[in-house]
Order: sequence, then C-alpha cells, then structure tokens
Amino acid sequence: MTQLPKFTVALLHPRYWLTWLGIGILWLLVQLPYPVIFRLGNCLGRIAQKFMKRRARIAYRNLELCFPQMRESERHEMVTKNFESVGMGLMETGMAWFWPDKRMARWSEVTGTGMEPVHTLQANQTGVLLIGVHFLTLEIGARMFGIQAPGIGVYRPNDNPVIDLIQTNGRMRSNKSMIDRKDLKGMIRALKSGEVIWYAPDHDYGPQSSVFVPFFAVEEAATTTGTWMLARMSKAAIVPFVPRRKPDGSGYQLIMLEPELAPPLDDAETTARWMNGIVEKCIMLAPEQYMWLHRRFKTRPEGVPSRY
Repeated sequence: MTQLPKFTVALLHPRYWLTWLGIGILWLLVQLPYPVIFRLGNCLGRIAQKFMKRRARIAYRNLELCFPQMRESERHEMVTKNFESVGMGLMETGMAWFWPDKRMARWSEVTGTGMEPVHTLQANQTGVLLIGVHFLTLEIGARMFGIQAPGIGVYRPNDNPVIDLIQTNGRMRSNKSMIDRKDLKGMIRALKSGEVIWYAPDHDYGPQSSVFVPFFAVEEAATTTGTWMLARMSKAAIVPFVPRRKPDGSGYQLIMLEPELAPPLDDAETTARWMNGIVEKCIMLAPEQYMWLHRRFKTRPEGVPSRY
C-alpha cells in the first residue's frame, strides 16, 4: 500500500500557519449543529458563485452540452444549486474528517439495495470495485460507506503536506488503508484479495488511456479505460453508489445500487460505454450535487476544436 504521511516538526513551519488556521476554522465550523452547517454551506456556495465566474461558465457549458433540451432558465437555476452544493461540499469535507461515527450515523441512512450485497461479496472474498462518481458529497459519501464496510481509499497525494496529512488521517477514520491512484498494480492486488477499492471513472484524465464514447448528449467524451483494466484483471464485482444530500437539510442517503457481477469486458470501448451509462444513472439521482465545475470534455480527438 501507499506510504502514508506522518506528522513532523517541519509541518509547524510558518509557511503552513495559514493552512493550519484554515483547518482549525473548518474544525470549529463543523462542531455547529447540522442545520446551521447546512445553511452556512449553502450561503458560502452562493457567495463563491459571485467570485468563481469562470467555473460558473464551465458548469453552465457542461449542462448545455449534456442536456441540450434543458431550458436556459433551468440551467441557470441548476448552476446556482450546484454552487450551493460546492459550499456544502467544503463543510462536508470537514464533517467527513472530523465527525465521530456516532454523529455521522445520526445524519445518514442507507437506501437502495442496502449493504447486504456488499457484505456478501466480502464474505465470499470477492473484490469490490466501488464506483464513486465525483459528487460534491464525495468525502462524506466515502466516510458513510466506510463506516458500513471499510475498504481501501484511492487518492492523489496533496501538494500541501499539511492538507495531505489531515485528509489522509480523516479518510483513515473509515478505511483500512489508502493507495495512490497511479498504483494500478496495487489496486489489482487488493481487489484480488477481496478488498473494496473506491474508484471514480467519470472525469476527463487526458488523452492517455482514454477512449471516446458517448456521455449524455456528448457523442465523443474522453473516458478512462481504467475500469476495463481493473475489472478484467481482478474479476471484481462493480458496485455503484450515490451519496445524496437531502434538500431539506435533514441529512444524507447512501444509495446503494445493484452489484454488477458480469460487466461487459470485450474491449475498453465497450466497457467505457457501459460504465458511462451507469455514471449517467448515478448523476440523475442528484444532478445538482455533481461536480459540473470540472472541464469534463476538455480532451478532444486530434484536430477537433475545444468545447470550451
């Protein structure tokens, strides 16, 4: 597994004081009652929208590409709700890192197929490729799932060593270990040994190891071939899930979808096309909470102009 960061005196250097201050403020904020956190997060998101104009344009453009039939007024409303979710996403990061299990359980519930199918797979030593789409509830969703069925988190080490330490410790509250997302062999070994591996197949990771397949109304969306490689080489079950924030501020649903025990693995393009269909289904369960601010369609076939 990946060597996890450890605290050293060097992290107390003045260059990191602002980072420690920010983390301290976040810790204090998430000690507030959840209804207050909910209102603060939404307010923070609306303020952020006024300053993050480029990201707002990207979100609007993504919605325009994916849902050409959506009215302009609906897109603008969706972008506003999306930014509210951005603000809550920051709060939820602190909740995921700092809340005790008891408080997390109070504000969350498991729905859909429930956890029994996952527990059955674990009992049978079958690896689980847990499909965690890039919702803005990503951090708290991983924590909620990990409380129910601890696994191995896949992550990218943060460039700031203080944030890297805090986020790793936070994620280890409900995970057995962490693994660098570049460590494909390590992920395959873990899956073959019956572990749960969190994996996100929905972002544009560039032209390397990608194929162009449909995603919503976009005919040629660069999609990772990683799902095909991991599933083909590990024989793991694919289990999608959606961490959905309730709109009334009453907590969260961990929506578990049916495990896919025999995914189509004929070739990378077939698997990517099939996987995008599952991702679309997940997104439509909470579209305003998806990370539309990411340039999902930045990679284009050679010679084709940018969509942005």
